[in-house]
Amino acid sequence: MLFMKGTPSEELLTIGQLSQLTGASVRSIRHYDEHGLLASVRASNGYRMFPERAVTQVKQVQRMIATGFTIDDIRGFPDCMLLIERARSCDQITDVQRARLEAIDRQIADLEKRRARLIKTLLEGAVPPVD
Repeated sequence: MLFMKGTPSEELLTIGQLSQLTGASVRSIRHYDEHGLLASVRASNGYRMFPERAVTQVKQVQRMIATGFTIDDIRGFPDCMLLIERARSCDQITDVQRARLEAIDRQIADLEKRRARLIKTLLEGAVPPVD
């Protein structure tokens, strides 16, 4: 059993174990770690090792990405958003959430316009002029 320096009671997980526990790919976990979203240490063999709390961190990152946030957005979130599973949104990220919602609404509006153009093209047999 490996332990993180300074926390003798916390077992460390290999990246493969973390992947199995979270369903995230090893590649994704490496990506999150490289962007400072996870706590990791290097074992004597150079392999990444993760504290058990990384399971929660990975799951939270996955949830936030599924909501449309980028890695850069998530990096700016307070630690409570990564350390507490199913954490409620902190006041500090409300503006970021609203901005993300507005961006999604713009994308939906754009897609609806494109859909209408494509339907018109199919019905008329010719590409309509750009509005």
